[in-house]
Amino acid sequence: MSSIKMNFLKNLFQMKRFFFKKENFYLLVFILFLFLIDRYSKSIVIENFSNKSYFLNDFVNLALTWNTGIGFGFLSSTSDFEYNLVSILIGLVIMILIYVLINSKLIEKIILSLIIGGALGNYYDRLVFNAVPDFIDLHFKNFHWFTFNIADVFITLGVISYIISGNQKSIK
Repeated sequence: MSSIKMNFLKNLFQMKRFFFKKENFYLLVFILFLFLIDRYSKSIVIENFSNKSYFLNDFVNLALTWNTGIGFGFLSSTSDFEYNLVSILIGLVIMILIYVLINSKLIEKIILSLIIGGALGNYYDRLVFNAVPDFIDLHFKNFHWFTFNIADVFITLGVISYIISGNQKSIK
């Protein structure tokens, strides 16, 4: 075998060991678990809440809305070109996050898994429904927060955790 082929096979084997570490497999299962929790919650809401709003208490309603934008309805558009462009950018960001996850330390991997699991849940909806179903409506008297879903909760927890973990590094 030529040395080029040997080097290629050696590098391929090293990449395989790097990408298929046991902790990365567990994180993949964790991401899949988060994705499935999100899908399950959205499927229940889509099947049962299409024209209804449920009052849970003085602070929370459940009401289905369809979001064509990104987080909290930002960049909502009726243009197919803009929607598809934003969807492509989101897909690229998810791929970058996966690459960063693979090259991170364990605590960062767990935090990034939260973000990726939620992002994949919302990205799936963008591709399948051309919008993301949001249904959790937090409010206090006449003030309503943006309607969101379980995937948004995962993403928010991940981002907050990432910020906190980054601040702790800079303090030390």
